[in-house]
Amino acid sequence: MTQTKVRIPNSAADPAEKNLVRSLAKGFAVLHAFTAERDELTLAEVARAAGIDNATAFRFLNTLVMLGYVARVPGTRRFRLTLRCLDLGFNAIARADLRMLARPILRGLVGALNEAASIGVLDGADVVYVERIQAGIARLGVDVRIGSRVPVYSSAIGRAILAFLPRETQLAVLEARPREKLTEATVTDRAALLAILERVRADGIALSDQETVPGLRVLACPLLDADGVPLGGISVAAPALRMSAEDYLREAGPPLIAAARALSRGLEAAGGTAAPARPPLAEPTPTRRHRP
Repeated sequence: MTQTKVRIPNSAADPAEKNLVRSLAKGFAVLHAFTAERDELTLAEVARAAGIDNATAFRFLNTLVMLGYVARVPGTRRFRLTLRCLDLGFNAIARADLRMLARPILRGLVGALNEAASIGVLDGADVVYVERIQAGIARLGVDVRIGSRVPVYSSAIGRAILAFLPRETQLAVLEARPREKLTEATVTDRAALLAILERVRADGIALSDQETVPGLRVLACPLLDADGVPLGGISVAAPALRMSAEDYLREAGPPLIAAARALSRGLEAAGGTAAPARPPLAEPTPTRRHRP
């Protein structure tokens, strides 16, 4: 395999690259120093391949070791990449497969009953939307786009995914950050949330009844692989004033369950997966969220 070398541009010589983060470019150069033929390298070899000095290579390698992308080879002075590096490529490929397969299914769910249908994946303590079809609910102040994030604990997709993960993962996600009341209906108590997750696992469908946005009712089902591991979640949403929660579950639930099963089978047949559900590694820095 030919080595792909990262060029570190000279930002001083090219005004178009004035916003270049050179330290980030050097970090990628360190990662690209490893190849199939040279999968274990010493510090000096990494520095030479990346075009940086030994002291800089030492700092970058130790940072990547701490982040889990590089590991020290026991009993040697060599380093190697870890399987975590695969996430960077697999997540992009998998989400592209997921979106391509999901679009016609989501379109089929949006109509007179549902005003929006979405696909989301778990990223730390958030659900990230990777596909969305919307035909209404803008009047409720809902602005969900691809890449929007919502807390796992209050969202139907979050509960659908979390219910099919091990208890230790559930606890890690729920305790990753303070659980704020986003609306008067938001459930924040940990014991109550764990009880909800048990019901979701038994029923195969989750409900968020005005817990993230007032007036918005959302149902979600997990997208499971052949081993029952959640790859993501699929949801439908409608204004709460349209009908009761019980009626909405009775009307919208069966088509949603069927759609989740069809999409899960499609992902399996295509050999694609969604982004793996992963709990947070540390307390994240609060960021501004979209209000879905």
